[in-house]
Amino acid sequence: MTTRNVIMPFPARIKTELQIDPVLLSIVLALLLGGFVILASASITESDNATGNAFFYVQRQLFAAAIGGVAGFVCLFIPMQVWRSLGPVMLLLGLLLLIVVLIPGVGHEVNGSTRWVRLGIINLQVSEPARLCFLLYLAGYLVRRNKSLREEFTGFLRPMVVLGIACVLLLAEPDFGATVVLLATAMVMMFVAGARWRDFLLFVVTAVVAMAALAVASPYRMRRITGFLDPWADPFDSGFQLTQSLIAIGRGEWFGVGLGESVQKLFYLVEAHTDFVFAVYAEEFGLVGSLLLIGLFLALVWRVFRLAMRAADAERFFEAYVAIGLGTWLGIQAFINIGVNMGLLPTKGLTLPLISYGRSSLIITMICIALLFRIHHELAVDAKPVNRKRRKSKARGRKS
Repeated sequence: MTTRNVIMPFPARIKTELQIDPVLLSIVLALLLGGFVILASASITESDNATGNAFFYVQRQLFAAAIGGVAGFVCLFIPMQVWRSLGPVMLLLGLLLLIVVLIPGVGHEVNGSTRWVRLGIINLQVSEPARLCFLLYLAGYLVRRNKSLREEFTGFLRPMVVLGIACVLLLAEPDFGATVVLLATAMVMMFVAGARWRDFLLFVVTAVVAMAALAVASPYRMRRITGFLDPWADPFDSGFQLTQSLIAIGRGEWFGVGLGESVQKLFYLVEAHTDFVFAVYAEEFGLVGSLLLIGLFLALVWRVFRLAMRAADAERFFEAYVAIGLGTWLGIQAFINIGVNMGLLPTKGLTLPLISYGRSSLIITMICIALLFRIHHELAVDAKPVNRKRRKSKARGRKS
């Protein structure tokens, strides 16, 4: 038996074959490690007051990062073809998660919303893994039914019916923010896949009308919208969160008040370590620091979209749609969170990816990043034989 036919041990294969995008890795590490610093500053007062441990939330976030790292490491060695074949299973799993959380006694309620399921030492926010399941299913559908999507209304309607059921289940929790992110991500994926303009516009108009009707029909959501439009009209009730966030951002001025010197996090700004962590960051690092953080998120989305284009050029369309979906998801969620903090959008209850405290969000985000690394790895491995052929042909040309 020749050495070429010998199967290498698993650790050796990992060492010699794994290809990681260094630019994407640098951006992710900058956001993740910087996020721990920001979280420590934003949560230290509340942690000490609630538990007597100033780093309680940071320690829990570190534990979630460890879980996400292990899960992501496993996903690095699962071929994308496996995820594609598991599309129907992912769909069923996502729907099952959204149904289970609504079962009395199973779902855990916090602040009037039933979004969590207790799993021993961690509460799982089911919308996070469910969104990833739906994204993987949709990417597979767009590859299998691409011709139907481009030419027939039924090809567009089928995934929309499935996503409509998912959105109804999300709104039953209620989780309006997750619904918006799921729909927006799906629409971008379908638009890139070639959905017809008339089908696309029809659904967008229908979705906007439905969302507006839901907002008008719910006094709770209407209070959020009116508080967002004019927070200073009721700064001690419906507009309290937003006014405190705007005060924090305004205090930051150009270069901020300094790390750990935020005043608004001292029980003025509600949810300072989760939904409004950006406001604390802006207060401590100012406009310059805020632009740097926004620039990192833009660089992250740009790098992921570039990966998607490389996959499409290599005719690996499932990987391209997955990358487009993940990049859109991360970009839209960051945009909404920062927009809420700045008073540009109504409060949605979405975390800032890799920054805010949110263990389910962090774990799933790290799995998403691992899937992107896997796509890059497969593209790099596929490109090696092509590069070798090109080098050989050039060498023959020189000899001749």
